[in-house]
Amino acid sequence: MQTWLVTGGAGFIGANFVLQQAGEGAARIVNLDALTYAGNRESLRSLDGSSLHHFVTGDIGDRERVASLLAEHRPDAIVNFAAESHVDRSIDGPAAFVQTNVVGTLNLLECALAYWRTLEEGKKSAFRFLHVSTDEVYGSLGDTGKFREDTPYAPNSPYSASKAASDHLVRAFHHTYGLPVLTTNCSNNYGPYQFPEKLIPLMIQKALVGEALPVYGDGKNVRDWLYVTDHCRAIAAVLARGRVGEVYNVGGDAERQNIEVVHRICDGLDARRPRGTPRRDLITYVKDRPGHDRRYAIDASKIQGELGWKPQQSFESGIDATIDWYLANTDWTARIRDGSYRGERLGAGA
Repeated sequence: MQTWLVTGGAGFIGANFVLQQAGEGAARIVNLDALTYAGNRESLRSLDGSSLHHFVTGDIGDRERVASLLAEHRPDAIVNFAAESHVDRSIDGPAAFVQTNVVGTLNLLECALAYWRTLEEGKKSAFRFLHVSTDEVYGSLGDTGKFREDTPYAPNSPYSASKAASDHLVRAFHHTYGLPVLTTNCSNNYGPYQFPEKLIPLMIQKALVGEALPVYGDGKNVRDWLYVTDHCRAIAAVLARGRVGEVYNVGGDAERQNIEVVHRICDGLDARRPRGTPRRDLITYVKDRPGHDRRYAIDASKIQGELGWKPQQSFESGIDATIDWYLANTDWTARIRDGSYRGERLGAGA
């Protein structure tokens, strides 16, 4: 059985990937996570006692810790989820994003390169470094078109700029040193275990208690929504069969305006937990985010054609599953809302 070092495996997408892959017996996973505000051991509780999951608290920027883990566990692959990932937080404090997403990724790459060079030829050629990134590095689209793997980078936020830099470093380590890398750029994820500062879980939590539902600007910003377990299957497919040095875009083919998403959440909650008045009445339009990208959309034809991946969830089935999960797991949300984040607005700008 293979061993994988997964970084950021207690965060939203990382935890879903670890739960999915360990649950399927795909590999023994060494999970390195710094447990910052969005990292949550509660998400991994079902793996307690599993021989396929070894959790380590640590930072990808800690060279000694990373090198020690590589030497001890001798992984066949590294899957890098570790990142600061919320645009609004990057507006309030970009330095943390540069430190983790750029400096941290560079340290991880340097440690991976040193380790890879020690491997015997068979393991060396089979080793993979998979870097998980975002469609936000491509900038903003007009009314038509989709992001392709060859779309020029044009990041517009401190978050996307830091992820673009990390993507370039991964590419450089392949072209300069020969490190066998893969990169995925995904559209907006949603689903279980998402920290409630992001749109969908935030709207669910606020709507449940009758609080105002803040919608940025005119609510017509468009995102291509991707259910998180579909994304995790895509990452596994790229890791297993992707061509070394290549980039694969992963999208849900589910473009929706933000206001459409909020309407769907309100209606879904009204059907499940009726209240006196429709939850759509809670919607409040607020000042837009500074530099808010207007539209994202992913052309996922490359991963579909080469690797046979396609999303299993439609937006409708995925949002229903997400609402049901949060309703059934209110204890999870309560335990992570420990005072560090209470649903306040972030990233309003100076």
